[in-house]
Amino acid sequence: MRVVICGGGVIGACTAYFLRRLGVDVIVVERTEVAAAASGKAGGFLARDWCAGTPLDALARRSFALHAQLPGEIAGDWGYRPMSAYGGYVAPDGDPRRMTPSALGWLGDGVVITQRIGTAETTAIVHPQKFTSAVMNAALAQGAELRRGRVTGIVRDATRAKGIAVEGSVIEADAVVIAMGPWSLLAAQWMSLPAVYGQRSPSIVYDIGPNVPADALFLECETDGSAVSIEVFPRADGSTHVTALSDIAPLPLDPAAVTPDRDAIARLQAMSERLSPLFRPEKIIAQQACFRPVTEDGLPLIGRVPQSEGLYVATGHNVWGILNAPATGEAMAQLIADGTTREVNLAPFNPARLAPLDPSTLRAR
Repeated sequence: MRVVICGGGVIGACTAYFLRRLGVDVIVVERTEVAAAASGKAGGFLARDWCAGTPLDALARRSFALHAQLPGEIAGDWGYRPMSAYGGYVAPDGDPRRMTPSALGWLGDGVVITQRIGTAETTAIVHPQKFTSAVMNAALAQGAELRRGRVTGIVRDATRAKGIAVEGSVIEADAVVIAMGPWSLLAAQWMSLPAVYGQRSPSIVYDIGPNVPADALFLECETDGSAVSIEVFPRADGSTHVTALSDIAPLPLDPAAVTPDRDAIARLQAMSERLSPLFRPEKIIAQQACFRPVTEDGLPLIGRVPQSEGLYVATGHNVWGILNAPATGEAMAQLIADGTTREVNLAPFNPARLAPLDPSTLRAR
């Protein structure tokens, strides 16, 4: 059996890895490079039970467990480490706590920690680009193949998918997986798929050394007269990822063309410098943005594509893409190879639950 996976992000890499573990031949087709988009520019934060009470709970718990196991199975160092997580706020000017030292010594005065929301047993982090690359390299080491190219269509016979078209050539396959993040929207031209949207998230990465404690922060900060949520993720390699100010923007056709909004980056930098004296301009190593794939109901699309034999989709994970990638890849591999899943029930993520996008709306853009 041969499976072709469209997309070299974290979902495509994990699906390729688990398919190869089941002995399935795999070809991954990627337009730019592995982890080129959100899979390389996300925060990499992991939480075991933050999806409790939602349809994502079982997927998240299984994936959190897999994240803990994979460092013992895959070569490479992607900075997996358990961490604590805290919530709080940044006291505005005039607030009585504006000059009060923070409970966390590496933060500036007036950064008020109100609660611990994650422990080393329930929260962790990875470097997303390094994680995605390591998983893809593990799949390649087990015999998967990675090809560069832009997918332009699905090849079919009378009843099922037989492969994909890649800029004039054909790659034959017994099954096709669409795992192109928000660019999975383009596949609605070729099959019955619900809409997938892109939400842009700007971020700044600082190199402030490995001495910052493993404390993720989820803070409320007032900027330009409005409340903004800002998230801070210190990583094991000494880099710290800071993000806020997500917005809706047109999705470029080429992932390599994604750029951050200059005003958003300037505001984010000012907010970061207010959080800690460690966030100095000369410590910035990246100013970037990525588009996270989201669906109409907020749940991912994972499973068989309606009315399309041999076609599968795995996208729409929103802020939990890095977290839920291993369990998604494992479940997709089982579904394709065995016809059923074992650890996670994919019914809540069935693409058929949502109305398909009218492909004419894509051609009109």
